[in-house]
Amino acid sequence: MRFTLRQLQIFIAIGRTGSTTAAAENISLSQSAVSAALHELETCLDTRLFDRVGNRLALNDNGRMLMPQASLIVDGAETMEREFSSRGGPAASLLKVGTSATIGHYIMPALVAGFREQEPATHVAVRISDINEIANAVTNFDVDVGFIEGPCHEPELKTITWMLDKLVIVSSSNHPVTRRYPNQKIPIEELQKADWLLRERGSGTREVVEEMLLPHLHYLNEGTVFGSAEALKRGAVHGLGLSCLSHWAIQDQLACGRLAVLDTPLPELTRQFYIIYHKKKYLSARLQLFIHHCQVSELSLV
Repeated sequence: MRFTLRQLQIFIAIGRTGSTTAAAENISLSQSAVSAALHELETCLDTRLFDRVGNRLALNDNGRMLMPQASLIVDGAETMEREFSSRGGPAASLLKVGTSATIGHYIMPALVAGFREQEPATHVAVRISDINEIANAVTNFDVDVGFIEGPCHEPELKTITWMLDKLVIVSSSNHPVTRRYPNQKIPIEELQKADWLLRERGSGTREVVEEMLLPHLHYLNEGTVFGSAEALKRGAVHGLGLSCLSHWAIQDQLACGRLAVLDTPLPELTRQFYIIYHKKKYLSARLQLFIHHCQVSELSLV
């Protein structure tokens, strides 16, 4: 083999950051060492991998073709290194998990705690971002497995149906709608007149909420727009309007009486959670055990 794993690692870093300077900072090497490694790799492969655009390096067609192959090789090498670096003792291992927000904030901590009881030598690093970012991280082997709150159609990824999430309509316990209809079903007309707290346009969460509510309400009065489910919840607590949120996200505010779940004529609102991993990902015994643990664990609302 004429090229090295280190050269591939440097190539990946340059491809993701767009410059040898940023890549050098990312992997703790000098800029000259990074530039030299890239030159050596391009010489070994007898091709250019980047287009030079001013001070920026952009992957060309050769670089784009190499990137997924290089990522797969480097990921496999890092996995082997983690699994066999214990000097004969019980192998300490790190699993890199990506989740979208609701799962990461309200579900994954309990799953990780239960898993660590079974596998105390295995550490879990959880990265929380939006669905697209997690799908990209799984595609690029930046994380070993992803847990997301909506479907993923990336052809490189394996998608497994996971758990069903119940969505509920909530408001402040002192909201006028709640006070007008104590222990009663809220009429559709009241839901249509109310201000709604929504995610930003283009958000996957907003699309899901609109797909579920618009067939019944026909329109939503957009009140305040927030960039996270946690902010939507806090806005509802402060009386800014109604919101449609995961039942996982609201338990703390229900328990202290600051939020109320509205009884409405709407059908039960649910969305599907999914597990995703790269089709070419090597699933170590620990990773398989973690995925199985997440699939079979029975979680309670707390």
